[in-house]
Amino acid sequence: MRSFPPAVVLNHHPCENFSLSPPPIDRKRTGPRPCPVCYLPVEQALALRPAQPSASPVLQRLSYMSEKNLVSEESSGGSLFGGYPSLEERDKSYDIKDLMTVHCGFVRGKIPGLNTGFDIDEADRSEMQQCQRTVVASAIFGNYDILQQPENISDFSKDTVCFFMFLDEETEAALKNSTTIDHTRRIGLWRVVVVRNLPYSDARRNGKVPKLLLHRLFPNVRYSIWIDGKLKLVRDPYQVLERFLWRKNVSFAISRHYRRFDVFEEAEANKAGGKYDNASIDYQIDFYKREGLTHYSSAKLPITSDVPEGCVIIREHIPITNLFTCLWFNEVDLFTSRDQLSFSTVRDKIRSRVNWTADMFLDCERRDFVVQSYHRELLEQRQAILRSRPPMVQIQPRKMLPDNAAKEPEKASLPKKLPGKRTRDKKSSSKRIHRTNVIGGKEAIRL
Repeated sequence: MRSFPPAVVLNHHPCENFSLSPPPIDRKRTGPRPCPVCYLPVEQALALRPAQPSASPVLQRLSYMSEKNLVSEESSGGSLFGGYPSLEERDKSYDIKDLMTVHCGFVRGKIPGLNTGFDIDEADRSEMQQCQRTVVASAIFGNYDILQQPENISDFSKDTVCFFMFLDEETEAALKNSTTIDHTRRIGLWRVVVVRNLPYSDARRNGKVPKLLLHRLFPNVRYSIWIDGKLKLVRDPYQVLERFLWRKNVSFAISRHYRRFDVFEEAEANKAGGKYDNASIDYQIDFYKREGLTHYSSAKLPITSDVPEGCVIIREHIPITNLFTCLWFNEVDLFTSRDQLSFSTVRDKIRSRVNWTADMFLDCERRDFVVQSYHRELLEQRQAILRSRPPMVQIQPRKMLPDNAAKEPEKASLPKKLPGKRTRDKKSSSKRIHRTNVIGGKEAIRL
């Protein structure tokens, strides 16, 4: 494996004088769009990689609950995969100590992916165990998105970063109709992992397993970048890590929503958009209100938002960030799968107990390093609309006739008479008629 260049400490960062400017004006694109971001060249970014892991406040060792003989039970929330933690256990998980054991998915076994639900073949688990340093991960379940290939990836990243794409069997079958998956289980840069025995019937909720529990699937990885299946990564992973983690000395970064900052507003937007059934959203928000959830205001500063745009997560795998995503996943398992609704509750509970928080950067910065595509369903709808439109009829332009051409075809074919020598006409006894300017669309005649 290629070695990293020696770490350096700079007196002045090359981007320190860079000022964030708003997205450039584009009359054709009035919605959210990217803004300029200052990245370092990959070689310089690598040199600024921290030599030691970030400190984890208070929590030093995190273990995970397992119960092999757990059986399904009638419950108002939770799942067999999540272990049905009680509300008492949920409250206790925020009592942060140096040694902790919490529910964190995969409860029915010691090895995630081995008869735990979200099952993964042994060859795939082995390769995931061998992945070290950094992983870029994504997932497509329910054939919901179109696989996107990363772009602008350096040779060093191709050699040292793992790229893993999780699929269900439905998506794998659809991919095989259009793409060749070679014997190494790769499609371009992506190492494909097919997941079986999915824990949920909802494809979007299944996607929360790798999104929030990458530290359980890749136990030897130090950094991870999660991108939703609808996104294409267009910057080198080390540039992204340097810009959003190392430069700011943070261990967890996520973009805030481009428009909404308040959980109550986000809940109403989810209901209006039919993202989840309204009763479940109302139940979750009412539960959080009883726990003390309030509207976002400037009183929360330096916290800049309560609502993330959760399609990208950049993180260092240390005990406190692992705890955060475990407890965030437990909320998604207990309540709705809309992780934007539970993010701030988990963040603020941890923040009230230890000196740690999730850093939130601008959404326009996120849009600079990932390009968003439509979900497959929307793309197919757009294509169907285009196919249903009647074909456009091309109208041949009319040939312009010369000004002196006759309107009748038989006259138009006559040769033009050349002017002859003018002879003096005999004076007529009748008065001459002179035509003058057009008035009111008719010619005025003067005698």
